[in-house]
Amino acid sequence: MGQRLSTSKPTRGDAYQEVPRPVGAMARDLPPAFEIPWHSHPRFQLIFATRGVMTVDTHEATWMVPPQRAVWMPPKTAHRVRTSGEVHMRTLYIEPAAARRMPRGCEVFEVTPLLRELILRATELPLEYEERGPAGRVMRLLLDELAALPRLPYNLPMPKTAPLAPICSRLMETPNEPATLEDLAARHGTTARTLARHFRRQTGMSFAEWRRRARLLRALGWIAEGRPILAVALDLGYESPSAFSAMFRRELGVPPSHFRSEA
Repeated sequence: MGQRLSTSKPTRGDAYQEVPRPVGAMARDLPPAFEIPWHSHPRFQLIFATRGVMTVDTHEATWMVPPQRAVWMPPKTAHRVRTSGEVHMRTLYIEPAAARRMPRGCEVFEVTPLLRELILRATELPLEYEERGPAGRVMRLLLDELAALPRLPYNLPMPKTAPLAPICSRLMETPNEPATLEDLAARHGTTARTLARHFRRQTGMSFAEWRRRARLLRALGWIAEGRPILAVALDLGYESPSAFSAMFRRELGVPPSHFRSEA
């Protein structure tokens, strides 16, 4: 199944929402540092890139999506997409009746080699493909493969209320921030114990877990942009690239260079 980009299909998501087919598949290539502003769709959406790293934001969380991963987005969920490096985005729009086996909330999936090829083939098919022919079988197999995908921890819950909202925003902007929980509590006129409770209640994570995830997601974007692994490790506050790589392997099961080679 070759990666042939259809020249006749639209490259705007709204063109796929009323198509009388259970699945619409769009191919769109995006430049570095590009943003698709806040929007939503009436259909479920699978946001996937064969190249580059995307950041997908909702009002509740942020997802960093490297190649071979995809974000599952429920209908009417406001979101935006930002690129790190050049991105080859391949998106599925699935009507609710065809997505009964899928999650009702946002998730990150690992894209299997088979699903990747099915998505690429789907983007080559006509907008109103023949449902009873080979194209329809491709789409049905695609939906079966989607339903079997494992979920992955690429999301970062973003608190909305004080004192966590400003703390988390600052930690996202300055991922090498060395402040301890005690330091942050003192700055915001509270105690470390109270702040720890807020982190657990609002994010489902401890402070250390949340900060580690924030650094990991930032690292994925920087690696996709081509930054050297040593520079990424130091910019994130790690004393050595080996310590950074050990954390990376622990969290994702692969070394940082895995994502640079794919990007």
